[in-house]
Amino acid sequence: MSLKDEDVVRRWRWATRAIHAGQSPDPTTGAVTPPLYLTSTYRQISLHVPSPYEYSRVQNPTRESLEQNLAALEDGQSACAFASGMAALTALAMTLRPRDHVLVALNVYGGTYRLFQSVLRAWDLDVEFFYPVTPEEATARIRPGQTRWVFIETPSNPLLEIADIGAFARVASDAGTLLVVDNTFMSPYLQQPLRLGAHVVVHSTTKYINGHSDSLGGAVVFGTDSVVEPLYEEVRFVQRSTGGVLSPFEAWLVLRGIKTLHVRMDRHGANAQAVAQFLREHPAVERVYFPGFPDHPGADVHARQAHGPGGMVTFSVRPDWDLDHFFRNLQLCIFGESLGGVETLISHPETMSHAALPEEVRRRLGIHPRLVRLSVGLEDPADLIEDLAQALDRARVG
Repeated sequence: MSLKDEDVVRRWRWATRAIHAGQSPDPTTGAVTPPLYLTSTYRQISLHVPSPYEYSRVQNPTRESLEQNLAALEDGQSACAFASGMAALTALAMTLRPRDHVLVALNVYGGTYRLFQSVLRAWDLDVEFFYPVTPEEATARIRPGQTRWVFIETPSNPLLEIADIGAFARVASDAGTLLVVDNTFMSPYLQQPLRLGAHVVVHSTTKYINGHSDSLGGAVVFGTDSVVEPLYEEVRFVQRSTGGVLSPFEAWLVLRGIKTLHVRMDRHGANAQAVAQFLREHPAVERVYFPGFPDHPGADVHARQAHGPGGMVTFSVRPDWDLDHFFRNLQLCIFGESLGGVETLISHPETMSHAALPEEVRRRLGIHPRLVRLSVGLEDPADLIEDLAQALDRARVG
Protein backbone atom coordinates (compact mmCIF):
# COMPACT_ATOMS: atom_id res chain seq x y z
CA MET A 1 0.00 0.00 0.00
CA SER A 2 1.45 3.38 -0.96
CA LEU A 3 1.82 6.31 1.45
CA LYS A 4 -0.97 8.06 -0.42
CA ASP A 5 -3.24 5.05 0.10
CA GLU A 6 -2.42 5.01 3.83
CA ASP A 7 -3.35 8.67 4.09
CA VAL A 8 -6.67 7.94 2.37
CA VAL A 9 -7.41 5.05 4.73
CA ARG A 10 -6.77 7.21 7.79
CA ARG A 11 -9.44 9.63 6.60
CA TRP A 12 -12.02 6.88 6.30
CA ARG A 13 -14.49 6.27 9.09
CA TRP A 14 -14.44 2.98 10.96
CA ALA A 15 -17.04 0.99 9.00
CA THR A 16 -15.41 1.97 5.71
CA ARG A 17 -12.01 0.85 6.99
CA ALA A 18 -13.47 -2.50 8.04
CA ILE A 19 -14.69 -3.21 4.53
CA HIS A 20 -11.86 -1.71 2.46
CA ALA A 21 -8.59 -1.28 4.41
CA GLY A 22 -5.95 -3.69 3.09
CA GLN A 23 -8.49 -5.08 0.62
CA SER A 24 -8.14 -3.24 -2.68
CA PRO A 25 -9.58 -5.07 -5.71
CA ASP A 26 -7.15 -7.58 -7.18
CA PRO A 27 -5.04 -5.72 -9.80
CA THR A 28 -4.96 -8.71 -12.17
CA THR A 29 -8.58 -9.81 -12.23
CA GLY A 30 -10.45 -6.95 -10.55
CA ALA A 31 -11.84 -9.38 -7.94
CA VAL A 32 -13.45 -7.39 -5.12
CA THR A 33 -12.76 -10.03 -2.46
CA PRO A 34 -9.04 -10.44 -1.66
CA PRO A 35 -7.73 -13.68 -3.18
CA LEU A 36 -6.98 -16.64 -0.95
CA TYR A 37 -3.33 -17.47 -1.58
CA LEU A 38 -3.12 -21.14 -0.57
CA THR A 39 0.54 -21.57 -1.33
CA SER A 40 3.54 -22.47 0.79
CA THR A 41 6.17 -21.10 -1.60
CA TYR A 42 6.66 -18.73 -4.55
CA ARG A 43 8.61 -18.80 -7.80
CA GLN A 44 11.83 -16.78 -7.61
CA ILE A 45 12.97 -14.65 -10.55
CA SER A 46 16.70 -15.31 -10.49
CA LEU A 47 19.66 -15.72 -8.18
CA HIS A 48 20.20 -11.99 -7.81
CA VAL A 49 16.61 -10.70 -8.23
CA PRO A 50 14.47 -11.78 -5.27
CA SER A 51 10.71 -11.96 -5.55
CA PRO A 52 8.50 -9.97 -3.17
CA TYR A 53 7.37 -13.26 -1.61
CA GLU A 54 9.53 -16.24 -0.75
CA TYR A 55 7.83 -18.57 1.73
CA SER A 56 4.46 -18.34 3.45
CA ARG A 57 5.83 -18.65 6.97
CA VAL A 58 7.59 -15.37 6.23
CA GLN A 59 4.95 -13.57 4.20
CA ASN A 60 1.64 -14.30 2.51
CA PRO A 61 -0.57 -11.79 0.64
CA THR A 62 -3.80 -12.89 2.33
CA ARG A 63 -2.29 -12.62 5.80
CA GLU A 64 -0.79 -9.24 4.91
CA SER A 65 -4.24 -7.98 3.89
CA LEU A 66 -5.57 -8.93 7.30
CA GLU A 67 -2.64 -7.33 9.11
CA GLN A 68 -3.12 -4.06 7.23
CA ASN A 69 -6.84 -4.18 7.98
CA LEU A 70 -6.36 -4.79 11.71
CA ALA A 71 -3.81 -1.99 11.99
CA ALA A 72 -6.27 0.41 10.36
CA LEU A 73 -9.15 -0.68 12.62
CA GLU A 74 -7.12 -0.09 15.79
CA ASP A 75 -5.68 3.16 14.39
CA GLY A 76 -2.24 1.58 14.62
CA GLN A 77 0.85 1.56 12.48
CA SER A 78 1.25 -2.18 11.90
CA ALA A 79 0.04 -5.62 12.98
CA CYS A 80 1.14 -9.25 13.06
CA ALA A 81 -1.37 -12.11 12.74
CA PHE A 82 -0.83 -15.41 14.54
CA ALA A 83 -2.36 -18.88 14.77
CA SER A 84 -4.15 -18.07 18.05
CA GLY A 85 -4.47 -15.34 20.63
CA MET A 86 -2.05 -17.17 22.90
CA ALA A 87 0.45 -17.54 20.04
CA ALA A 88 0.24 -13.78 19.50
CA LEU A 89 0.87 -13.01 23.17
CA THR A 90 3.68 -15.57 23.34
CA ALA A 91 5.46 -14.02 20.35
CA LEU A 92 5.15 -10.59 21.95
CA ALA A 93 6.54 -11.97 25.22
CA MET A 94 9.50 -13.50 23.42
CA THR A 95 10.84 -9.98 22.89
CA LEU A 96 11.38 -9.76 26.65
CA ARG A 97 14.68 -10.74 28.21
CA PRO A 98 15.58 -12.70 31.38
CA ARG A 99 14.95 -10.71 34.57
CA ASP A 100 12.78 -8.15 32.78
CA HIS A 101 9.98 -7.05 35.10
CA VAL A 102 6.41 -7.17 33.79
CA LEU A 103 3.30 -6.06 35.66
CA VAL A 104 0.24 -8.12 34.80
CA ALA A 105 -3.30 -7.46 35.98
CA LEU A 106 -4.49 -10.43 38.01
CA ASN A 107 -7.99 -10.34 36.49
CA VAL A 108 -6.92 -11.48 33.01
CA TYR A 109 -8.14 -14.50 31.02
CA GLY A 110 -7.10 -17.75 32.68
CA GLY A 111 -4.92 -18.78 29.74
CA THR A 112 -3.04 -15.48 29.98
CA TYR A 113 -2.44 -16.04 33.69
CA ARG A 114 -1.16 -19.56 32.95
CA LEU A 115 1.22 -18.27 30.26
CA PHE A 116 2.78 -15.66 32.54
CA GLN A 117 2.74 -17.76 35.69
CA SER A 118 3.74 -21.20 34.44
CA VAL A 119 5.60 -20.61 31.16
CA LEU A 120 7.21 -17.19 31.17
CA ARG A 121 8.48 -17.43 34.75
CA ALA A 122 10.46 -20.47 33.59
CA TRP A 123 12.19 -18.14 31.11
CA ASP A 124 13.42 -16.18 34.13
CA LEU A 125 11.03 -13.30 33.59
CA ASP A 126 10.12 -11.34 36.71
CA VAL A 127 6.32 -11.51 36.49
CA GLU A 128 4.33 -9.61 39.10
CA PHE A 129 0.54 -9.77 39.23
CA PHE A 130 -1.33 -6.82 40.68
CA TYR A 131 -4.84 -6.34 42.00
CA PRO A 132 -6.94 -4.25 42.30
CA VAL A 133 -6.30 -3.09 38.75
CA THR A 134 -5.89 0.63 39.34
CA PRO A 135 -3.31 3.12 38.05
CA GLU A 136 -2.29 3.77 41.66
CA GLU A 137 -1.57 0.09 42.26
CA ALA A 138 0.52 -0.08 39.09
CA THR A 139 2.42 3.09 39.98
CA ALA A 140 3.38 1.64 43.35
CA ARG A 141 4.80 -1.50 41.74
CA ILE A 142 6.63 -0.10 38.69
CA ARG A 143 10.40 -0.35 38.96
CA PRO A 144 12.12 2.46 37.02
CA GLY A 145 14.45 1.06 34.40
CA GLN A 146 13.28 -2.53 34.97
CA THR A 147 9.56 -2.70 34.23
CA ARG A 148 9.09 -3.38 30.52
CA TRP A 149 5.31 -3.78 30.35
CA VAL A 150 2.12 -3.07 32.17
CA PHE A 151 -0.47 -5.58 30.88
CA ILE A 152 -4.21 -5.08 31.39
CA GLU A 153 -7.48 -6.43 30.00
CA THR A 154 -10.63 -4.30 29.99
CA PRO A 155 -13.38 -5.24 30.45
CA SER A 156 -11.86 -8.15 32.32
CA ASN A 157 -12.72 -11.81 31.88
CA PRO A 158 -15.14 -12.88 33.36
CA LEU A 159 -16.33 -10.20 35.82
CA LEU A 160 -16.12 -7.31 33.35
CA GLU A 161 -14.07 -5.10 35.63
CA ILE A 162 -13.13 -1.80 34.00
CA ALA A 163 -9.63 -0.34 33.82
CA ASP A 164 -9.02 3.27 32.81
CA ILE A 165 -6.85 2.85 29.71
CA GLY A 166 -5.91 6.53 29.45
CA ALA A 167 -4.82 6.67 33.09
CA PHE A 168 -2.76 3.49 32.75
CA ALA A 169 -1.19 4.86 29.56
CA ARG A 170 -0.04 7.98 31.41
CA VAL A 171 1.41 5.90 34.24
CA ALA A 172 3.28 3.67 31.79
CA SER A 173 4.59 6.52 29.65
CA ASP A 174 5.76 8.52 32.67
CA ALA A 175 7.70 5.47 33.84
CA GLY A 176 9.19 4.74 30.40
CA THR A 177 7.40 1.43 30.04
CA LEU A 178 4.81 0.09 27.59
CA LEU A 179 1.10 -0.39 28.16
CA VAL A 180 -0.21 -3.58 26.52
CA VAL A 181 -4.00 -4.01 26.39
CA ASP A 182 -6.01 -7.14 25.64
CA ASN A 183 -8.95 -5.74 23.67
CA THR A 184 -10.64 -9.04 22.80
CA PHE A 185 -13.94 -8.46 24.64
CA MET A 186 -14.57 -5.09 22.99
CA SER A 187 -13.12 -5.60 19.50
CA PRO A 188 -11.58 -2.65 17.60
CA TYR A 189 -15.07 -1.37 16.80
CA LEU A 190 -16.14 -0.64 20.36
CA GLN A 191 -12.76 0.34 21.82
CA GLN A 192 -9.44 1.55 20.40
CA PRO A 193 -6.83 1.50 23.20
CA LEU A 194 -4.11 2.96 20.97
CA ARG A 195 -6.14 6.15 20.63
CA LEU A 196 -6.25 6.33 24.42
CA GLY A 197 -2.47 6.13 24.75
CA ALA A 198 -1.78 2.39 24.89
CA HIS A 199 1.29 1.23 23.01
CA VAL A 200 0.30 -2.30 21.96
CA VAL A 201 -3.01 -4.13 21.60
CA VAL A 202 -3.52 -7.90 21.52
CA HIS A 203 -6.55 -9.80 20.28
CA SER A 204 -7.87 -13.28 20.03
CA THR A 205 -9.36 -12.91 16.55
CA THR A 206 -11.10 -16.23 17.25
CA LYS A 207 -13.70 -14.25 19.16
CA TYR A 208 -15.64 -11.19 17.96
CA ILE A 209 -13.29 -10.15 15.16
CA ASN A 210 -13.95 -13.37 13.24
CA GLY A 211 -17.30 -13.80 14.92
CA HIS A 212 -18.45 -17.12 13.47
CA SER A 213 -16.79 -19.75 15.67
CA ASP A 214 -14.98 -21.25 12.68
CA SER A 215 -11.46 -19.84 12.93
CA LEU A 216 -8.64 -19.72 15.47
CA GLY A 217 -6.39 -16.69 15.35
CA GLY A 218 -4.67 -13.88 17.19
CA ALA A 219 -3.06 -10.54 16.50
CA VAL A 220 -0.70 -7.95 17.92
CA VAL A 221 -1.32 -4.37 16.81
CA PHE A 222 1.32 -1.68 17.32
CA GLY A 223 0.77 2.02 17.91
CA THR A 224 2.38 4.89 16.06
CA ASP A 225 4.63 5.97 18.94
CA SER A 226 8.29 5.84 17.87
CA VAL A 227 9.20 3.68 20.89
CA VAL A 228 6.96 0.91 19.52
CA GLU A 229 8.48 0.60 16.05
CA PRO A 230 11.53 -1.45 17.18
CA LEU A 231 9.14 -3.76 19.05
CA TYR A 232 7.20 -4.42 15.86
CA GLU A 233 10.41 -5.43 14.09
CA GLU A 234 11.28 -7.75 16.98
CA VAL A 235 7.86 -9.41 16.93
CA ARG A 236 8.00 -9.79 13.16
CA PHE A 237 11.40 -11.48 13.55
CA VAL A 238 9.94 -13.84 16.17
CA GLN A 239 6.99 -14.54 13.88
CA ARG A 240 9.27 -15.48 10.99
CA SER A 241 11.59 -17.51 13.18
CA THR A 242 9.12 -19.51 15.28
CA GLY A 243 6.40 -19.91 12.67
CA GLY A 244 3.23 -19.47 14.73
CA VAL A 245 1.59 -17.65 11.82
CA LEU A 246 -2.06 -17.50 10.86
CA SER A 247 -2.79 -19.68 7.85
CA PRO A 248 -4.00 -18.01 4.63
CA PHE A 249 -7.42 -19.66 4.89
CA GLU A 250 -7.89 -18.55 8.50
CA ALA A 251 -6.81 -15.02 7.52
CA TRP A 252 -9.36 -15.02 4.71
CA LEU A 253 -12.11 -16.12 7.11
CA VAL A 254 -11.21 -13.37 9.57
CA LEU A 255 -11.23 -10.74 6.82
CA ARG A 256 -14.69 -11.91 5.81
CA GLY A 257 -15.87 -11.70 9.41
CA ILE A 258 -14.49 -8.19 9.89
CA LYS A 259 -16.69 -6.78 7.13
CA THR A 260 -19.74 -7.17 9.38
CA LEU A 261 -18.02 -6.56 12.73
CA HIS A 262 -19.64 -3.17 13.36
CA VAL A 263 -23.11 -4.48 12.53
CA ARG A 264 -22.62 -7.56 14.69
CA MET A 265 -21.22 -5.70 17.70
CA ASP A 266 -24.15 -3.30 17.76
CA ARG A 267 -26.55 -6.26 17.78
CA HIS A 268 -24.49 -8.16 20.36
CA GLY A 269 -24.69 -5.13 22.64
CA ALA A 270 -28.43 -4.61 22.19
CA ASN A 271 -29.17 -8.29 22.81
CA ALA A 272 -26.86 -8.34 25.84
CA GLN A 273 -28.66 -5.33 27.30
CA ALA A 274 -32.02 -7.10 27.03
CA VAL A 275 -30.70 -10.38 28.45
CA ALA A 276 -28.87 -8.65 31.30
CA GLN A 277 -32.01 -6.77 32.28
CA PHE A 278 -34.01 -10.01 32.29
CA LEU A 279 -31.41 -11.76 34.46
CA ARG A 280 -31.31 -8.85 36.88
CA GLU A 281 -35.01 -9.26 37.53
CA HIS A 282 -35.06 -13.07 37.80
CA PRO A 283 -35.34 -14.55 41.33
CA ALA A 284 -32.66 -17.15 40.57
CA VAL A 285 -30.01 -14.54 39.91
CA GLU A 286 -27.98 -13.09 42.73
CA ARG A 287 -25.96 -10.53 40.77
CA VAL A 288 -25.45 -9.44 37.16
CA TYR A 289 -22.18 -7.97 35.85
CA PHE A 290 -22.69 -5.85 32.74
CA PRO A 291 -20.96 -2.58 31.72
CA GLY A 292 -24.20 -1.31 30.16
CA PHE A 293 -25.76 -0.81 33.60
CA PRO A 294 -25.11 2.69 35.01
CA ASP A 295 -24.38 1.21 38.46
CA HIS A 296 -21.78 -1.28 37.15
CA PRO A 297 -18.44 -0.44 38.81
CA GLY A 298 -16.46 1.69 36.38
CA ALA A 299 -19.44 2.24 34.06
CA ASP A 300 -18.55 5.94 33.72
CA VAL A 301 -14.99 5.09 32.66
CA HIS A 302 -16.24 2.45 30.24
CA ALA A 303 -18.73 4.87 28.68
CA ARG A 304 -15.92 7.36 28.17
CA GLN A 305 -13.44 4.97 26.52
CA ALA A 306 -15.75 2.54 24.69
CA HIS A 307 -18.63 2.94 22.26
CA GLY A 308 -20.96 0.33 23.71
CA PRO A 309 -21.35 -2.32 26.41
CA GLY A 310 -20.30 -5.30 24.32
CA GLY A 311 -21.96 -8.69 24.22
CA MET A 312 -20.69 -10.28 27.46
CA VAL A 313 -22.90 -10.74 30.53
CA THR A 314 -21.80 -12.53 33.69
CA PHE A 315 -24.12 -13.50 36.51
CA SER A 316 -24.18 -15.51 39.71
CA VAL A 317 -26.96 -17.93 40.57
CA ARG A 318 -28.40 -18.20 44.07
CA PRO A 319 -27.50 -21.31 46.11
CA ASP A 320 -30.96 -22.86 45.80
CA TRP A 321 -30.63 -23.26 42.02
CA ASP A 322 -28.71 -26.22 40.57
CA LEU A 323 -26.28 -24.99 37.91
CA ASP A 324 -25.77 -28.42 36.38
CA HIS A 325 -29.53 -28.76 35.85
CA PHE A 326 -29.56 -25.26 34.38
CA PHE A 327 -26.87 -26.08 31.81
CA ARG A 328 -28.48 -29.42 30.93
CA ASN A 329 -31.89 -27.84 30.29
CA LEU A 330 -30.72 -25.13 27.88
CA GLN A 331 -32.26 -25.65 24.46
CA LEU A 332 -30.97 -22.66 22.49
CA CYS A 333 -27.98 -21.30 24.38
CA ILE A 334 -24.94 -23.54 23.89
CA PHE A 335 -22.97 -24.66 26.94
CA GLY A 336 -19.35 -24.55 25.80
CA GLU A 337 -16.00 -22.78 25.69
CA SER A 338 -15.15 -19.55 23.86
CA LEU A 339 -17.17 -16.43 23.06
CA GLY A 340 -17.89 -13.85 20.41
CA GLY A 341 -19.72 -16.01 17.89
CA VAL A 342 -23.07 -15.33 16.26
CA GLU A 343 -24.54 -18.04 18.48
CA THR A 344 -25.05 -17.57 22.22
CA LEU A 345 -22.44 -19.42 24.25
CA ILE A 346 -22.67 -19.96 27.98
CA SER A 347 -19.77 -21.13 30.14
CA HIS A 348 -18.67 -21.84 33.70
CA PRO A 349 -15.50 -19.80 34.39
CA GLU A 350 -14.35 -21.82 37.39
CA THR A 351 -14.08 -25.05 35.39
CA MET A 352 -13.49 -23.60 31.94
CA SER A 353 -11.83 -20.26 31.13
CA HIS A 354 -10.26 -19.80 34.58
CA ALA A 355 -9.57 -23.38 35.65
CA ALA A 356 -5.82 -22.64 35.40
CA LEU A 357 -6.00 -20.17 38.29
CA PRO A 358 -5.32 -21.45 41.80
CA GLU A 359 -8.45 -21.58 43.90
CA GLU A 360 -7.24 -18.81 46.21
CA VAL A 361 -6.74 -16.51 43.20
CA ARG A 362 -10.20 -17.30 41.84
CA ARG A 363 -11.76 -16.52 45.19
CA ARG A 364 -9.85 -13.27 45.48
CA LEU A 365 -11.19 -12.23 42.08
CA GLY A 366 -14.76 -13.27 42.91
CA ILE A 367 -14.82 -16.32 40.62
CA HIS A 368 -16.86 -18.99 42.42
CA PRO A 369 -18.81 -22.16 41.55
CA ARG A 370 -22.11 -20.32 40.99
CA LEU A 371 -20.71 -17.85 38.45
CA VAL A 372 -21.86 -18.05 34.81
CA ARG A 373 -20.43 -16.24 31.78
CA LEU A 374 -22.73 -15.54 28.86
CA SER A 375 -21.60 -14.52 25.38
CA VAL A 376 -24.85 -13.17 23.95
CA GLY A 377 -25.26 -13.95 20.27
CA LEU A 378 -27.33 -12.55 17.44
CA GLU A 379 -30.49 -14.60 17.90
CA ASP A 380 -33.80 -12.91 18.63
CA PRO A 381 -33.41 -11.73 22.24
CA ALA A 382 -36.94 -12.89 23.12
CA ASP A 383 -35.94 -16.46 22.25
CA LEU A 384 -32.78 -16.19 24.34
CA ILE A 385 -34.74 -14.89 27.31
CA GLU A 386 -37.34 -17.65 27.00
CA ASP A 387 -34.62 -20.29 26.91
CA LEU A 388 -32.81 -18.91 29.94
CA ALA A 389 -36.10 -18.58 31.81
CA GLN A 390 -37.20 -22.16 31.24
CA ALA A 391 -33.74 -23.54 32.12
CA LEU A 392 -33.61 -21.49 35.33
CA ASP A 393 -37.15 -22.52 36.27
CA ARG A 394 -36.24 -26.20 35.89
CA ALA A 395 -33.06 -25.78 37.91
CA ARG A 396 -34.68 -24.69 41.17
CA VAL A 397 -34.02 -27.11 44.00
CA GLY A 398 -37.09 -28.14 46.01
